[in-house]
Amino acid sequence: MRDMREASSRPGDTTGSTYTDLAAVTPEAYAIASTSRNLARERVGNTTPEDRIRQRCSVAVGDFAMADLMRFVSDPVAAGLAALGRQAPIITDIRMVQTGILKRGHESEILCALDYGEDIAHERGITRTSAGFVALRDRIEGSVVVIGNAPSALLVLCDMIQEGIRPALVIGIPVGFVNAAESKEALRALDVPSVSCIGTRGGTPVAVAAINEIITILAERAGYEGSSY
Repeated sequence: MRDMREASSRPGDTTGSTYTDLAAVTPEAYAIASTSRNLARERVGNTTPEDRIRQRCSVAVGDFAMADLMRFVSDPVAAGLAALGRQAPIITDIRMVQTGILKRGHESEILCALDYGEDIAHERGITRTSAGFVALRDRIEGSVVVIGNAPSALLVLCDMIQEGIRPALVIGIPVGFVNAAESKEALRALDVPSVSCIGTRGGTPVAVAAINEIITILAERAGYEGSSY
């Protein structure tokens, strides 16, 4: 069941039966990705851009149950497209997320919190990812934040948002049994565009899938035709 706070984008704003893949560079890779997406369309639906994110996240974890766990607040697809269109930075919690984000189809710089705030982590005794977001405080305004691993970082970000800092979009999908579900609930309670999921599931593959689908939509709108063999 979809979240009652979810905001859907334009119903016709999809690629229909076509499939764009910015990462597939061989016929075999494209065939595998296209087949997976066709299965996801049948199982998940294909009416809105949010459905496309549900599809991709389900494929990323190999479980269509993931689609029903996804939550969308305050029209996050439109917010993400606008931010990427103005080349807003993408800020990630860990290197796996940074590495997984597509480097084609957009012009945004991709930063990783682990490259910042080491001194803050030692001084305050907090996680490296949390310290990185503290150090990046001045870069967060108007950025796209993608968190796939660290609930502590998402909680720090939520505190910043409550203090008045406004990222353009937060994809907050940390995984685990300690504060993962709680941090995502805190995110959904804020008046900021967000993509998240309920419960303890999530992780880097889901967070990366969500941002990569938004990047793919952006590339399609710019006239990129994708791989076809």
